[in-house]
Amino acid sequence: MNTAVKKVALVTGASSGIGEATARKLLDAGYRVYAGARRVARMQPLAAAGATLLELDVTDDASMLAAMATIERETGRLDALVNNAGYGSYGSLEDVPLEEGRRQFEVNVFGLARLTQLALPMMRAQGSGRIVNVTSIGGKIGEPFGSWYHATKFAVEGMSDSLRMELHPFGIDVIVIEPGAIKTEWNGIAREGLLKYSGDSDYRVGARQHANLLLSGYEGNLSSAPAVVAATIVKSILAAQPKTRYAAGGGARTVLCLRSLLSDRAFDGLMRTFSKQAQKPAH
Repeated sequence: MNTAVKKVALVTGASSGIGEATARKLLDAGYRVYAGARRVARMQPLAAAGATLLELDVTDDASMLAAMATIERETGRLDALVNNAGYGSYGSLEDVPLEEGRRQFEVNVFGLARLTQLALPMMRAQGSGRIVNVTSIGGKIGEPFGSWYHATKFAVEGMSDSLRMELHPFGIDVIVIEPGAIKTEWNGIAREGLLKYSGDSDYRVGARQHANLLLSGYEGNLSSAPAVVAATIVKSILAAQPKTRYAAGGGARTVLCLRSLLSDRAFDGLMRTFSKQAQKPAH
């Protein structure tokens, strides 16, 4: 097949979970896929499936510049950028060091913004493109011990809304994907950080309860496989007129509906109740 006419996509955080599943589905859809992540060895199965691997660290400007230069040199175009790389930093605001809070923003917000900056010249030149920002239902709700994480997701939601309007004249769409509870490495990293920072502090009772809630919510029957979110991402990229937002998997629509119906105090109480009901020992 003539690769010059193939549409091109870059997926970040492609070494596992939603990113890996999205890369596979875009390959199935006929895209030339660049899969970016720090852990290149973990992406070898994607290479076998036809993806081009990029060592990509969204906290390293040189890494992002090199990745985008490779895509421009090899294809001269970029039709879809899936900003999926990210993680959840949990712990009480009082306990989590500011250095960790800054790192959370560096990965989830500034890395996404910088890579988008680098992608836009190609998209503007071709007069088309899709920027897909994977946020979370956490960009619309809060939860105890997730202040840094939710702050980043609220930020990306606002950034996406602004970017969508300023890119409209260039034929570039900005799409927000809001996953719910998904079976990925995210959950283990979030719980590990929560217990590290607050598991033995003055916040320990609530922190341990919330760690149990995360465990039961993300590894239980209500959570979804990464492929569910990946299918939504690819659907949005292929749509003639994509929605501005898509809620996907893991009770996302239910939670967002409850948040829209309940007052702030009522939703706070609901989250506290869920935490207290999760009594399984944290791992």
